[in-house]
Amino acid sequence: MTLERTARSFFENCETGGGWEACRAFCHDGASFACQSDALADTTTLEGYAEWMKSLLGPIPDGRYDLTAFAVDADRGTVVASAVFHGTQTGAGGPGAPTGKAVASDYVYVMRFDGDRIAHMTKIWNDAQALRQLGWA
Repeated sequence: MTLERTARSFFENCETGGGWEACRAFCHDGASFACQSDALADTTTLEGYAEWMKSLLGPIPDGRYDLTAFAVDADRGTVVASAVFHGTQTGAGGPGAPTGKAVASDYVYVMRFDGDRIAHMTKIWNDAQALRQLGWA
């Protein structure tokens, strides 16, 4: 599988709430994760992030993404995906009762490969803005 196909498959499975079960085939065991956001400050593995994304679709059951860019840098073994996450908090599981508020939040995945699997991913995301939109902050 090419870097592009692997990264695209990981991205789609992660963003649609497949969790680690759906994402693990595209990642190294123990693949690391980083994001400079308070919401994900304690998440250090890609497994943890995939499960976090899965749980996000509880309070935001209509959560979906619009892919805005997808690029492969084969020389560096890196794939970058840019998207906008959309959804409305109508389900239980947020920090309080459903707010009925919508979010449109830009983010970027930078997936670094070791061989044919993802070894590390950095998410670039303004969590404070997204949480304010949802009425969670």
